[in-house]
Amino acid sequence: MSDVWASGDAYEAYVGRWSRLVAYEFLAWLAVPAGRNWLDVGCGTGELTRVILDRCRPTEVTGIDPSRPFLALAVERRLDRQTEFLEGDALALPFEDSRFDACVSGLVLNFVRVPERGVSEMARVTRPGGTVAAYVWDYAGKMEMIRCFFDAAVALDPAAAAAADEGSRFPICNPEGLTALFTSAGLHEVATLAIDVPTHFRDFDDYWTPFLADISIAPAYTMSLSDRERRALRKRLKASLPVKPDGSIRLMARAWAIKGRKP
Repeated sequence: MSDVWASGDAYEAYVGRWSRLVAYEFLAWLAVPAGRNWLDVGCGTGELTRVILDRCRPTEVTGIDPSRPFLALAVERRLDRQTEFLEGDALALPFEDSRFDACVSGLVLNFVRVPERGVSEMARVTRPGGTVAAYVWDYAGKMEMIRCFFDAAVALDPAAAAAADEGSRFPICNPEGLTALFTSAGLHEVATLAIDVPTHFRDFDDYWTPFLADISIAPAYTMSLSDRERRALRKRLKASLPVKPDGSIRLMARAWAIKGRKP
């Protein structure tokens, strides 16, 4: 089983739709003035990029991501000529020093092979006085969609599911871990914020179906199971989730956001 990033549409159904809600609060918190140039590191399908265009009145926005399928969808949905999407690695950003006024990353830092280097690269390409910021899911706590999934999976399959569990795999996804990353990159005025957004599902299938796609860690775990094991996991999840009388499921997703200023 590996981390898979092969389908932009599947990502949208899985967590892209919830990331968009976080992005609005994240950018309001950053309060970057209009007329600035932005870099979106790990832009994926372009959700955060689109909200920057919608809310921040930038001069330009560049998105960079290593996944060609994600970038293809981002380019297809591109809304503005001020936007450019490039293929590239967060560990070696293809830009000169101090190129951008604001460098941001949504739901990416925990997937970067060396997150310390990733943040250092973000700081390098940000101008002095500029903003470096990111947000990640609270996998170990209040990202309830994924937390409920792994709680059920670990109960049925303690060894393999625990090894896949993003709550333990990604120890930086909390205020302490993120603060250590940003301060070690030399950023000043580092601050964190919990952003909670509702994740409402029409019914159990609306919740469950994204876990059957070839995308990310939890779905990859689901698809590594036998049919019998998948049915058992589905049954346990359906029994454990808070289903409303109309069949809907109302959960919460918490993201931890962090920002710092380049001196």
